[in-house]
Amino acid sequence: MTIQWQLRSDKIAVLSLNRPQVLNALSFEILQQFGQAITDISQSEARGLVVVGAGDKAFCAGADIPELMDRALMQQLEGAALGQQVFRALNELKIPSVAVIQGYAFGGGLELALACTFRVATTRAKMGLPEVKLGLIPGYGGTQRLPRLIGEGHALDMILSGRTVAAEEALRLGLINRLVDTESPEEAGCEFLAPIVQHSNLATFFARQAVQRGMQTSLERGLDIERDLSTLAYQTTDAREGMLAFTEKRPAQFQDK
Repeated sequence: MTIQWQLRSDKIAVLSLNRPQVLNALSFEILQQFGQAITDISQSEARGLVVVGAGDKAFCAGADIPELMDRALMQQLEGAALGQQVFRALNELKIPSVAVIQGYAFGGGLELALACTFRVATTRAKMGLPEVKLGLIPGYGGTQRLPRLIGEGHALDMILSGRTVAAEEALRLGLINRLVDTESPEEAGCEFLAPIVQHSNLATFFARQAVQRGMQTSLERGLDIERDLSTLAYQTTDAREGMLAFTEKRPAQFQDK
């Protein structure tokens, strides 16, 4: 299997793209394996997900270009739909996820990272959406998630030029959440998630939903979404435990219920 994942003792799942000989490029078979792994992780006891690429040269260099050539129109449409479906499943996981970018994250590789809740990059990371250089455009969510993350102007600059963005600029743009100097992407990702996964997964999921759904609509409608999800959060066992623990001056013991 070229997609591998394991659940650590701290209940953080680590998913690895394991094709270092081709810079972890995304073939359609790899996308299907990735989608199945996301399904399996969603049904596990994982409280967070770290996505890494094998080797030290690339997180994921993008699509498997030779596989994209000479395909019929419907095959191209189905291929884009597959990529979007898999990355949507990643984006909609009920647990937070972080992509740890070491080396290259181009095209579909950056789109994969954009579908995660967070992105951490090492100092050697390079990112971009170079599809325009091939006479193409991003097809796995890049034209939609990138502008929502860094703004329309910066996103169009990257997409229309196809240029490469270094880690320091990515941090300034808000493309990544943290810049790290490490030889262990897995540990960097787990360290990033550690203060998040200690909280109620229900609370963090509701908070993510409020932000993400609110970003797609007006402020007025966003406030309605926040009100409803906040009210729903009060009904959980974890909310009762959290407030009781606060009054008793002890750490809360959340059960994700």
